[in-house]
Amino acid sequence: MHIGVCRVFLRLPGNRSLKEKRRITRSVIDRVRSRFNVAIAEVEDNELWQRLTIGISCVSNDRGHANQMLSTVVRYIEDTTRDAELLDYEVEMVPGV
Repeated sequence: MHIGVCRVFLRLPGNRSLKEKRRITRSVIDRVRSRFNVAIAEVEDNELWQRLTIGISCVSNDRGHANQMLSTVVRYIEDTTRDAELLDYEVEMVPGV
């Protein structure tokens, strides 16, 4: 079993309030959850209204599959989120038991 963990760093250039950030965050999280079998949540920058950091994780029997799944989710976020700009992302693979 392998665990894939990814942090996605987004910039919200047109955002002007925490309320608007929450709307964008909820939209991204809901769309990813409905399309992919991953765990996803906002993990940092909770009070910064122009930055959004999302944590994503998945479990797989194959390390390559977990890595591919996370890469696909990141591409999906980048391609479908109009209100946010992808700054960077980090992927870490945790060997399973």
